[in-house]
Amino acid sequence: MTHPAPGRPLPTDHRPGRTRPARLTWAQIRAQWPLALVLAGLAVALGFVLFERWRRGAFLLGLVALGAAALRAVVPAERARLLGVRGKGFDVAFYIAVGVVVLWLATSIDALGTG
Repeated sequence: MTHPAPGRPLPTDHRPGRTRPARLTWAQIRAQWPLALVLAGLAVALGFVLFERWRRGAFLLGLVALGAAALRAVVPAERARLLGVRGKGFDVAFYIAVGVVVLWLATSIDALGTG
C-alpha cells in the first residue's frame, strides 16, 4: 500500500516544504514599460489636480487614456502585460471612451471663478 489510509496523517517526510514567492527579475520589471508609462502620465495629471490646476490635470488624464488606448492597440498582448485587462478590442474601446469623455469634460466646463 503506497497511500495512507483516509484520515491518517501523512508521514513528516511527505509534507510539502515551505514555498517562497518567486523573486522578480529586472527583465520582468522592465517588461512592464507600457504600464509604467501610463502610470507616470497619471501621476503627472494627478499632480496638476493636487496643485489646483484641475482642468489641465483632467485634460492630461484624457490624453493619458488615449495614449493607453494607442499603446494597447500597437503593443502585442504578451508585451502589454498589465495594461491589458480584457480582450484587445475591449481594452482599446474602453480607453478611448474614457479618454474622450474626460477630454470633453475638461474642455467643456468653465474654469471656476473666471469669466
